[in-house]
Amino acid sequence: MSPRQALIVAGGWEGHHPYELAELFASLLRPDGFAVDVERSLDALADPERMAAFDLVVPIWTMGELSEAEEQGLAAAVAAGTGLAGCHGGMGDAFRAGPLYQWMVGGQWVAHPDDVVEYEVEIVAPGDPITAGVSSFRVVSEQYYMHVDPSNEVLANTTFRTRSAPWVNGCVMPVVWKRRFGEGRVFYSSIGHSPREFEVPEVREIQRRGLLWAARR
Repeated sequence: MSPRQALIVAGGWEGHHPYELAELFASLLRPDGFAVDVERSLDALADPERMAAFDLVVPIWTMGELSEAEEQGLAAAVAAGTGLAGCHGGMGDAFRAGPLYQWMVGGQWVAHPDDVVEYEVEIVAPGDPITAGVSSFRVVSEQYYMHVDPSNEVLANTTFRTRSAPWVNGCVMPVVWKRRFGEGRVFYSSIGHSPREFEVPEVREIQRRGLLWAARR
C-alpha cells in the first residue's frame, strides 16, 4: 500500500518560524504513514497534476501573496477532497488579499490584544475525535482575535480579558475548529506562535489529530 502524500508549504513572515514548524508537523505525520514534501515555494499549488496527488496540504505562510492560479489550484484540490490543515498565522493570517482562501480556512486573524499572554483554552466538543479525552488547558501564546465563519464546527474557545482592548473583554472566540469545503476537510488551531507551544501536550495532540482528521480518506 502506497503512503499517503502530504505537502507542507513553508515561508512568508519568518517571525512565526515557518521552517521549524514545517519539520515539526512533518514529524507528526510521518509516524502515521505519510510521505511528506516540504517546499519553500507556492508553485505546487498551481499544478493540478501535483495537487491531485496530495491527501493533505499544510500552509505555514504568514502573510504573503497567492497568485490567482495558486489560489484557484488550492481551492480546486480541497474541493475535490484534499485536506487542508494548519495553525496560527501560518494558516489563519496567510494571504490577506485572498478571500477564496479565507473562505476555505473559515477565518482570518485581525488582532492579538496584549500580544503574548497566558490564556485558557476551553474544550467545547469533548466527544469529537480531535478533542476526545483532552481537558481544557492554559497556554502562553498570542491570543488570536479573528473574523470567523459561522459554519465552522468549533472544538475549543477562549474568552478575552485584555488590558489593551477592554471593549472585547468577555468575548468568546473560537480557537480550534473544523469545517468542510466541497469534499475536503479543513482543520485549524489558532495556537502556534512559536514551536515551543507544541511542548504543551494538549496543543501537540490536538494539532496531530487535526492534521490526520483533515487528510483525504
